[in-house]
Amino acid sequence: MFLGADLLAWLVLAIGGAMAAGNLAAVVRPPEKKISDDDLDQAPLIRSLIFVVVGLVASVWAIASLLNG
Repeated sequence: MFLGADLLAWLVLAIGGAMAAGNLAAVVRPPEKKISDDDLDQAPLIRSLIFVVVGLVASVWAIASLLNG
């Protein structure tokens, strides 16, 4: 198989980790200045925390899949 048999698990790990890290960074350290008038002052807290949890679940699931073989 192209790029290995575990390609899907690696992709889920990468996307889940990026989803969790990006949303957590948006909550912890919002941008200092607005680029346009449509930008928010800070990220919506509840939505961002839900995305962090979803990203963590996907990452843990992918790690378990990779370790299980």
